[in-house]
Amino acid sequence: MSLLSRGIENFLLKQHFVVVSSITSDWSIHCSAKGIGYIEDGYKIYLLDLYLGRTFRNLKQNPVISITAVDEHQFRGYVIKGRAHLIDRHNIPETILRAWDERVTQRISARLIRNVQRERNTQHHPESQFPRPQYVIEMDAEEVIDLTPPDLKSSPGQK
Repeated sequence: MSLLSRGIENFLLKQHFVVVSSITSDWSIHCSAKGIGYIEDGYKIYLLDLYLGRTFRNLKQNPVISITAVDEHQFRGYVIKGRAHLIDRHNIPETILRAWDERVTQRISARLIRNVQRERNTQHHPESQFPRPQYVIEMDAEEVIDLTPPDLKSSPGQK
């Protein structure tokens, strides 16, 4: 059941974070930034959450979830809607933890390179201070909404 094309998977994995929306107990929408750890089988998205906060509480009560990812330079983005399953930190598969560690290392490396290119002399690297994930959100994607404006979908570089 492959819902996410290879292009959408690659797009999502290139994002430093995505916006995760969940529903609160009073039926309002809560949004937070989360990192994608891994995508499997074209429909399972693993999001790592570093804190046991509102998103965790919301998803325990109501598994409805959406992810929004946008690249402002390409004027392209997606909303992925689905259902969440929570995986306790003691049961997080090693492949997901390794993928997360690689993504954090890539983010630190990219920040260092940007700082050198811009001649910034800073030792501030927030990613190096990240705690270990407290749990994983395993999302089963059910619907994909392409946010790319129709007149740009056929433009070169938009595929």
